Amino acid sequence: MRQKAAVFPKDNTPRYAKTPPIDAHDPPASDSQCLWLTWTTKNMHIDFLGIQAFLAIVETGSFQLAATELSLSQTAVSHRMRKLEETLGVKLIARTTRDVTLTEAGRALLPTARSAVKELGMSCDAIRKHGQNAPDWLAFACLPSLSHGLVSPLLLAAKDRWPDALVRVFDTSVREIVELLESRVVSFGVSVLQQGYGDLQVEPIGDEHFVLACPPQHRFAQQPNVDCSTLENEPMIRISLTSGNSATIDSALGRLRERLRWRYEALHNAMALDMVRAGLGLAIVPRLFVPPNSGVAVVPIRAPIVKRTLCLLSRGNDTPSTQEQWLRNQAMALLKMHLTTKEDDSYA
Repeated sequence: MRQKAAVFPKDNTPRYAKTPPIDAHDPPASDSQCLWLTWTTKNMHIDFLGIQAFLAIVETGSFQLAATELSLSQTAVSHRMRKLEETLGVKLIARTTRDVTLTEAGRALLPTARSAVKELGMSCDAIRKHGQNAPDWLAFACLPSLSHGLVSPLLLAAKDRWPDALVRVFDTSVREIVELLESRVVSFGVSVLQQGYGDLQVEPIGDEHFVLACPPQHRFAQQPNVDCSTLENEPMIRISLTSGNSATIDSALGRLRERLRWRYEALHNAMALDMVRAGLGLAIVPRLFVPPNSGVAVVPIRAPIVKRTLCLLSRGNDTPSTQEQWLRNQAMALLKMHLTTKEDDSYA
């Protein structure tokens, strides 16, 4: 029986390029093809082939069309999906003889999977463009949540010292910062202290506290600090579960997080602040992310303490140029100054 094409949420990203068969049901893969097969870190195993099959099924609406899209057999596509679902421990797609639909878990995974594949493509494109024939750029990476307190002051200082210097900034995730360093696209990155950095050199910078962001007219805005237990009846805006900030907040809140009223969820801190400005609720965000005159009030959190440790990442076996070393030192100094100033202002 011919499958009925399912209707799934669409986006405007390009169709996935057909890839050579790489599966237990297909001919052996070359070394270069195996790079697409899986990526294993110390903490998790990412099944890229399963994600690829999942997205192809969503885009085409059927296993049969997905197999055609990927130049695979339908059995191979089914095998990839089964392996992905077994790895995650949940069903992503409900399949009958008539149609194919996403489960709740599948709908939750879809936007993240699409975004991850799109970002991976953009990263590869950036690395290709960087190339051997690229100009002599000074390049560094940092978390998007540090852009307000670090990037502009650092670039202004660099411009004063070297007016003609070319500087490239990658404001991106922890994972991509590591990839950019390992592929030698950037000379250093500013990230969060955690395990899994391998052979990269890690230099702690200091602790950044999270704060409560609320509308200026809210009753908490006039308080010197706040205890999170007093937030139980407030509409709260949480950062996406896929965010490292979300994990930091949840760990600090413990069981209290289950008692808070999470009314909205945003993928990024910037969207959460927009929601706060609109009066939709309150959000817990990194202190350095909130710029001056942001239109929201910032209230220190007294208990429980929510914080993360910032660090500078670099390749330990590298000898940086004079400009690169100056840029690293200046970044460290700027962040230490901001962390000290913000904490003195907030907890005086």
